[in-house]
Amino acid sequence: MRAWVVGTPGPIDAGPLRMVERALPEPGPGQVRVRVTCCGVCRTDLHLAEGDLPPRRPQVVPGHEVVGVVDALGPGAARFAVGERIGVAWLGRTDGTCRWCRRGDENLCTSPLFTGWDRDGGYADACLADEAYAYRLPDGIGDEQAAPLLCAGIIGYRALRCADVPPGGRLGIYGFGGSAHLTAQVALAQGLRVHVLTRGEHNQRLAAELGVDSVAGATDAPPEPLDGAILFAPSGELVPVALRALDRGGTLAVAGIWLSAVPSLDYAAELFQERRLRSVTANTRRDGEEFLRLAGRLGVRATTTAYPMAEAPRALADLAHGRFGGAAVLVS
Repeated sequence: MRAWVVGTPGPIDAGPLRMVERALPEPGPGQVRVRVTCCGVCRTDLHLAEGDLPPRRPQVVPGHEVVGVVDALGPGAARFAVGERIGVAWLGRTDGTCRWCRRGDENLCTSPLFTGWDRDGGYADACLADEAYAYRLPDGIGDEQAAPLLCAGIIGYRALRCADVPPGGRLGIYGFGGSAHLTAQVALAQGLRVHVLTRGEHNQRLAAELGVDSVAGATDAPPEPLDGAILFAPSGELVPVALRALDRGGTLAVAGIWLSAVPSLDYAAELFQERRLRSVTANTRRDGEEFLRLAGRLGVRATTTAYPMAEAPRALADLAHGRFGGAAVLVS
């Protein structure tokens, strides 16, 4: 099979991905093999390729927004049937025994495995998945539309919950790419006022088209104090900007797995009055199931740009340089 691997991490324009030929992987106990129909392109893949996230094993295959069809079952696998369409997401396995898993916080597991980082992901003709961590996908949502839901959508949903905006409250969204444009749809459907603060013509136009309450530059002040905010952009310099925009008691949730350096914070201006700063660390399977049901019910739709699987490096380069709005999807 064909697969893209991270060779030597480096700037995406220097070509850190390379195409290789590999044998089809054989599923182990409790695993399924998935023939990939498409795979979303996540900023985490870019961080992996460029070395912000050091690869956890040599020549790992990126990609963790995988949509495909089960074509082989490992010993004991019975949750899905051969021929069934499923989704494979970022959280690939947890130990199930650490105190975080036992209390229901498997996103904080001390020994997790992540798709496209610890194990090979979906930038390939096929990949393996533990059946217990795969998802059935909502009917009526096509493959290309479903792919971004599997990380961008799920982690955005968790970030929205972590921002703790009260009913009818005011949400700020900093950065407006694949995850943010899905999160905004959920927030608007829930009756929140949504203010988008982002750079880039594509992103600003998409936000306006989705009907948010205001759109401005990433460092601008929103038109009203925020009850909560989510930072999707991997830019630490926006942390104090977003904290200053919060009303008393507001929460800033940082949704990315990687963030550039955060400047020193001014306690009085940015944290006092019980403003809160918190990270969002992966997701639980419960988050994923809840979001996918909600996405189907609310009609959440991803704005996508399709690329052939053979052009994965171009898709990541276009993501890095902000050449599209919404999400990119590799199509086999």
